[in-house]
Amino acid sequence: MATGGAAPARGSAAATAGMRRRRTAGGGGASGGAAGTMLQFYTDDAPGLKISPNVVLVMSIGFIAFVAILHVMGKLYLHKTA
Repeated sequence: MATGGAAPARGSAAATAGMRRRRTAGGGGASGGAAGTMLQFYTDDAPGLKISPNVVLVMSIGFIAFVAILHVMGKLYLHKTA
């Protein structure tokens, strides 16, 4: 057991209570402001282009395929000229 002011054993009830106090203390810190600005990106009022995750996935896979095709074409072009 913890003695002499040392931290309570991990997983004990005292450690759990300490973590609860630590999370709720000082609620308006820097993380509260950062969370508020981060949520603005996911609201309907946020400015900018609105595209679904599926469109992003298809575009990224298409870009990867395009780069792979360019690599293959480059290898074939260098093979013919050498």
